[in-house]
Amino acid sequence: MLKLHPEILIKNGKKEFVVLPYEEFLTLQERLADAEDLMELRKAKRAERKKKAIPLSEVKRALGI
Repeated sequence: MLKLHPEILIKNGKKEFVVLPYEEFLTLQERLADAEDLMELRKAKRAERKKKAIPLSEVKRALGI
């Protein structure tokens, strides 16, 4: 699990901003991108589930491989 060390900045008595060490920010940014990629992959797989699959041998034959 990612361990974060946030610094919370207060403005007008309310929590307004969070500052993270740069390396933690980069790690968090990378993990968010990975999560978004995974969500897109799952969405694409669900969309493809309804389509008929073509065997690899048939694709190779059609391409002349």
